[in-house]
Parts: sequence; C-alpha cells; structure tokens
Amino acid sequence: MERRGKNNMIRVLFVCLGNICRSPMAEALFRDLVKKEGLADIIKIDSAGTGDWHIGNPPHQGTREILKKYQISDEGLKARKMTSADLNFDYIIGMDSENIKNIKKLGTLPSNAKVKRLLDFVEDKQEMDVPDPYYSGNFEEVYELVKEGTENLLMEIKKDLQAKGVIE
Repeated sequence: MERRGKNNMIRVLFVCLGNICRSPMAEALFRDLVKKEGLADIIKIDSAGTGDWHIGNPPHQGTREILKKYQISDEGLKARKMTSADLNFDYIIGMDSENIKNIKKLGTLPSNAKVKRLLDFVEDKQEMDVPDPYYSGNFEEVYELVKEGTENLLMEIKKDLQAKGVIE
C-alpha cells in the first residue's frame, strides 16, 4: 500500500482486567493482521490491564496455546498496568464495559481518542462484552470474538487512513 506523510501513526491500545488473557490476545491478533496488510509502520499496537496483579508476566497459558494453534506470535507480550499516559492512544479498546469504566477513571481523554469495547465493531452481537477466559476457560470462544472484532477494527482504521489520504 502506498502511504503519504510520515506523521500519520495510529496508536491502538487493547485493555482488559489483568492483561494476560483478552487484551494480549487482541494485541497479538491485531499485530498479525496489521503486518499482513503491510501497515505495521503506521499502526502502533499495545495492550494493558486495569489491574496490577500480573505486571511483567507473559500471557496466560490458554492465550499462548490458542495463539500457537492459529500460528500467531505472542513474542514480547508482557502484562502491564494502564496509566493516564495511555490515554493519548487514538483507539483505546476495552474488552468489556467494566474496562471502559476503569479507563475513563484514569483522567480526561483527548477529544480525538476513540474509547470503545472491541465488540462495538461487530454488528448483530447479542453480547457486547468479551467474556474473560481466566474464569470461563473458553479461550476458543474468546479467540473467535477477538478475531472478528480486530478484523472489523482494522477495516475502520483503514477507512480512516484512506479518508486522510494516508493510504490508497
């Protein structure tokens, strides 16, 4: 894809409770999609948790296993806690409504920040929260939801980049 301009970096942050299951899964999936689209140089991706229990730990074993099953790298993923400095991301994507509440408690969001649940990008979903597999153990269901959400998020970001003339 052809790009115009160097200062068109889009920053995307995925957020869940502990940053070991859902948000690192979303980060890894989205990173893979972005790389395949040739957009890794203009879309920066990260993840964080609203809690601090797992700081520095790798993703949950279930997350690592499901990513491995679908041949998606989990390289470099380590849990961290979200801070007010993270409010400067362009897209802050929570996995559930509780995450969104916790994100908004961190401070004032810039006017251009888009704070949404991941499943807000999926039409006709009965449930709008990605369930936490830490409690349910259903990493396959979570993978499918995260995959659909991240694919649709990327389509929206690409439309935004096309509208700005950054990509064709």
